[in-house]
Amino acid sequence: MSQTRSKPDHGSSTNAVPRTLRWVKVFGIIVAGLVLLFVALHLTGNGFGNQMQMMHMSPTQSSGQQP
Repeated sequence: MSQTRSKPDHGSSTNAVPRTLRWVKVFGIIVAGLVLLFVALHLTGNGFGNQMQMMHMSPTQSSGQQP
């Protein structure tokens, strides 16, 4: 007697779960890491607050000299 083996149907979409592409996963991990870094910096007080204020000051204000 001969038995026929059937290959699994990979083309069927009845119970198939869509797979996430590798670059989408990598991009998501990178974005999540940057968000966590940003939050951690702000929670520790090392955020961008002081640097942004220094950029808006004139050179005489930042050096402390009076004109």
